[in-house]
Amino acid sequence: MRAQKWLMTILATGLAGATPALSQTIYPINRAEILEGSRFDFKVEFPNAPTSADVKVTINGKPAADIFGKPTAFTQNEEGQKHSALWLRGATLPAGNYVVEATQGANKATVKWEVFATAQPRRAKNVILFIGDGMSVAHRTAARIMSKGWEEGRFNGELAIDDMPNMALISTSGSDSIVTDSANSAHAYTTGHKSCVNALGVYCAKNALTLDHPKVETISEVIKRRSKMTIGVVTNAEIEDATPAAMVAHTRRRSDYNDIVKMFYDVKPDVIMGGGSPNFLPKTTPGSKRTDDLDFIAQFKAAGYTIATTKTEMNAAAASGTKKLLGLYNTSNVDGAFDLRLAKKGSVAKFPDQPDVAEQTRAAIDMLKSNEDGFFLMVESGRIDKYSHSLDWERAVFDTIMLDNAVKIAKDFAGERNDTLIIVVPDHTHAVSLVGTYDDERPGQLLRDKLGTYADSKAPNYGPLDADGYPTNVNTSRRLAVVFGTYPDTCDTGRPFMDGERVPALKSADGKTNVANEADCTGPLATRKAGNLPFDANSGVHSGDDGILTAMGPGAEKFRGHKPNTYVFRVMAEALALGGE
Repeated sequence: MRAQKWLMTILATGLAGATPALSQTIYPINRAEILEGSRFDFKVEFPNAPTSADVKVTINGKPAADIFGKPTAFTQNEEGQKHSALWLRGATLPAGNYVVEATQGANKATVKWEVFATAQPRRAKNVILFIGDGMSVAHRTAARIMSKGWEEGRFNGELAIDDMPNMALISTSGSDSIVTDSANSAHAYTTGHKSCVNALGVYCAKNALTLDHPKVETISEVIKRRSKMTIGVVTNAEIEDATPAAMVAHTRRRSDYNDIVKMFYDVKPDVIMGGGSPNFLPKTTPGSKRTDDLDFIAQFKAAGYTIATTKTEMNAAAASGTKKLLGLYNTSNVDGAFDLRLAKKGSVAKFPDQPDVAEQTRAAIDMLKSNEDGFFLMVESGRIDKYSHSLDWERAVFDTIMLDNAVKIAKDFAGERNDTLIIVVPDHTHAVSLVGTYDDERPGQLLRDKLGTYADSKAPNYGPLDADGYPTNVNTSRRLAVVFGTYPDTCDTGRPFMDGERVPALKSADGKTNVANEADCTGPLATRKAGNLPFDANSGVHSGDDGILTAMGPGAEKFRGHKPNTYVFRVMAEALALGGE
């Protein structure tokens, strides 16, 4: 009888598991935290293409146009699709709490926003945001062991990224998924809004074209519009890649590199450094990746920028007092510290005079610091992530040490000034752990025979450190055992890849799935591993684990406990007092 009653209840409530009714979608989304006076596109999408007479939108009980002080626009069958849309581009709001209701017949959708003010006077003159792309706890721990040493349970020094007074756990989920990509996670830091995978500076609506989605203002745009501060963007990835692009871009598709270059030109950060030169060159130039005749090298020159293509040129520009620099040091990503210093692989032979992230940071600060109104500098160590995707942990950890050296330069600049907020944070994490050490002296012929855990995890015997804290030999008899939790079919060797970045898997004969790279499967300790990722994966993937944020300077005390990634934007905006009409 009870089962029959349960069944009747299910039938009466509309069949559990049936497709839910479509509902209105409001952008910005529910629980958005919006900087007072920052610009955003307000959009409501209505399913089934109703007319304007069939819908109603209110904010705090009043017509939306009354609250914004501007008329909204309504489009039935937007872009020929089966929905209608109400828009207001470039909306702003004063501080307060807002309830937005969109009514269509009997259906009502509701979202709530908090528009926050920022107190005056401004607390920080400068903000330096360091992003270790994909940097996880194991990267930090391994970097500390490799660059500081370990003895009798204690480290022989602290990393600059660890030695800060404030710390918080940062969660990085996007609006559409638990595990983020680098685009919408960096977007959270630079806009304060959540968005979806592959999105930069936009919410993910139904628009067909990638540049038409509802936009939200980036911190670079707010700073340029409201202050005389200077801005720097530094990375060792391609400058159009997700994290640096998040400083300026508005696109639903992070791979819109040609559009992103134009967006860099539109915003004009004062210092721009990274790789990725082909998207700046007109299509008639050999090696160009543009599809038009625009020459952004020439346009930046005409706008007063010095162009640098090598470390020598970068240092000369900084020494000469240059205030505007476009530095493009590689046609792709700038090589990481492991190849620049030790292995000399990657593209080092082709580009022998590339600066590393620490050297770029020093030059950027030298060029920005003379501005009496202060500066905002974003620095990314982008290849921690890329090397973690390829399961090449030694290269990832070398780039963690490089990030640490860059942070030390910033801390030395900040010194006793007490006017510079420094934040170090990953945009997401990887499933990576330090589980012991491999010791070639242990008996047995298999890689797992060489793994020492617990009492057998003895200190590694890496070569002596160079002046910048990098071990000069990592292919030694006792090495850290760092393992990844996600991988395709692959083979482990338990040794660093001295002949070039690891390629864990290759495309199979069917052209769709991936198989282990047999080049890694024939060495003395090579161990074949069946992948735990879908068969179309050829590398490791991001994790949804929290990241560690450390910070110092005015405003840093607000970082404690657990925070969402959007909170980083809020702290920076409050420190710089960026709010206001």
